[in-house]
Amino acid sequence: MSLTGDYDDQNVFAKILRGEAPAIKIFEDDVVIAFMDIFPQSPGHCLVVPREPARNLLDLSPETASAAIQRVQRLARAVETALQPDGLVVTQFNGAPAGQTVFHIHFHIIPRWADKSLGRHGDGQADTDELKSQAERIRAALI
Repeated sequence: MSLTGDYDDQNVFAKILRGEAPAIKIFEDDVVIAFMDIFPQSPGHCLVVPREPARNLLDLSPETASAAIQRVQRLARAVETALQPDGLVVTQFNGAPAGQTVFHIHFHIIPRWADKSLGRHGDGQADTDELKSQAERIRAALI
């Protein structure tokens, strides 16, 4: 069984990329879009989504993979500067058994604080105003 398969261009991230679904954007360029996760595991949890239509890392072209991880690093630095967490989780899932729920390649950047437990993804939608405030702070820290 392969982790790759047919790409579904109706997934929510494809819709966000086309402007058909809303997102609280942090930045975008010709390679990726970065936005707040509306079901965060921690305050400041954000996503970096390559524009290339690929289900997961195994489907992504080497060129886009290289360019995307540079954007992931840039956003992780901005999250660290803006929110000053004790640590950061940077993760990416490949296939449903690995935890992937949206089948378009994406990277999670999750701030962690030593005295706070990590929430379960999808447990509850975050307050939109809080997400917008976090996005503003992260956006201001982009270098």
